[in-house]
Parts: sequence; C-alpha cells; structure tokens
Amino acid sequence: MGMTNQPQVPPYQELIQPTFDAIKKLGGSASVNEIVATVAADLRLPQSVLEIPRTNKGYGTLFEHRLAWARTYLKMAGLINNSERAVWSLTPEGANRSGVNGRDVVQEVTKAARGRQTKQGPQRHAQTVSPTIPDESELPSENDDTGQAWREKLLETLSVMPPESFERLCQRILRESGFIEVEVTGRSGDGGIDGRGVVRIAGLISFNVLFQSKRYAGAIGPSAVRDFRGAMIGRADKGLIITTGSFTRDARREAIRDGSPPIDLIDGELLPDKLKDLKLGVTTELVESVEIDTNWFKSL
Repeated sequence: MGMTNQPQVPPYQELIQPTFDAIKKLGGSASVNEIVATVAADLRLPQSVLEIPRTNKGYGTLFEHRLAWARTYLKMAGLINNSERAVWSLTPEGANRSGVNGRDVVQEVTKAARGRQTKQGPQRHAQTVSPTIPDESELPSENDDTGQAWREKLLETLSVMPPESFERLCQRILRESGFIEVEVTGRSGDGGIDGRGVVRIAGLISFNVLFQSKRYAGAIGPSAVRDFRGAMIGRADKGLIITTGSFTRDARREAIRDGSPPIDLIDGELLPDKLKDLKLGVTTELVESVEIDTNWFKSL
C-alpha cells in the first residue's frame, strides 16, 4: 500500500514570492505576525504544517524560520528592509516591482555574494549564500544578518531558567510596566494561571488581569488559549499569556474572539523587545557619533 503524501513546509525559496506579495498586500509594510498569517492563508497551509517545530536548535516553528529566511533574502536583494521594531517594509526598488521570483532572488543574492568574495580575495565572506537548498542546520540566523543576534541569545537564556524564576521574571515585567499588586500563584490545578495583577489607568480605572507564563520553543495552539480563558472567566477582566515561543494563527484568533474575555499575547518576538525597553537583564551601549557642520563654519 502506497503512503499518502503529507503536506510539508515549503522551502524558503518558495516562500520568497509569497512573502513579497504579502507585504505588498498589507500596504507596503507589515509586522512579522502579519506576514506569517497572510502567507499561511494565501498558501492555504493546514494547521498541522504551521505547527511543525524547527529540527535544529532554535525557537519558533519551521514555517516561521523559513519565512525569516525569505525575508532575509529579500532584504539582501534590496527589496525590503526592517526597522528596530521588526516592521518590514518595501524599499523604493521593491515598491516599483509588481512581483518577484524566489529562485531569481536567490541567484541574484548569490551572484552578488560571489562578486564580493572575488574582490576580497581568498578570505571567506561572512554572508556567503549557497545557490542550492542548504540543510536547516546550515542556515545562519536571520538575526545575525539584521544585527539582532541578541534576541536568540536572550531566548536561549530564558529557556534554561527554572519555571519559578521565569514566573518571577513575568511578575517583574508587569510591575515595571505599571501593574500593581502583582502576585505569583502558580498553583497546580488552577487552569494554567500563574499569577494575577491589577493595572490602573490614569489613576482612576482598574482592571484585574490573570497571567500565564510559558517557557516554550514551539507554537502555542488555540486549545491552550481556550483552557486559559476557561480558568479566568469570572475571576478577571483580561488575560495575558507570556511565552518564549510563538502563537499559531488560530490561537491569535481565539485570543480576540467576539463575546469572550480578551487575552493579550506576548510571544518570543515581543518579549525580547519588552525586556530591552525595561532594561531587565538587557543593556545597550550607545556609540557617540560626531558630525561636522561645515555650513556653520562657513557662516562665521
């Protein structure tokens, strides 16, 4: 009896064109989550494929990882760019194109990389790109290309924290973000609720919030969101799930389902930024930039 072919995650070369098209469809700029959701919907990928974890060391799903590489190739080709807030947008050259071919983009980037190697001599160029489909373990991190390798290192650090330490970290995040009366409960059999807090707006209006912390490398599905909501109904106005992993498209839809208490989601994309903004275990160094105003001197 022949085996039924199961749907697989497309290779990153085949995701380059859908990624470009998604950013165009979304108005020329988009967040990572918007790109992931749009490409998944356009390609009609089943949930089972979207939840396949990465096979090598790293966080998120295989689909998200390969989409990250699609964005990297488009960036190296000068067609898109990204901001510090991980918002990807079309460059002027990208905006002028009606579409792209994924394998043409790979060949274009490969040719440019080889040209740089030739000019530099025998020294290996840091961004050498293979014209063939590389093994997953051979793909460098997208963060290395964008100067954001600290994110991966931070997530690795969080992954080895004891569960109670990660809960305390989430408690500290909430306190530093303006919550009051933040308490870590972490009681077993409490529907996954790890703590509670109160957020006060303008010193007048208060909301009770229950939160759940998940040290997780893969994608969290809608069932986890539903279970958490079931535990919080009647006990809080809002819910919050903080994870080092990611959320599936259906999980995000479940979090904002009409007629149900809303649940905010903080994933492995947003968590590093939050820790950086709050300066919790993450420090930044500013390099002084000196510019000469020649016009000022001429005006003397």
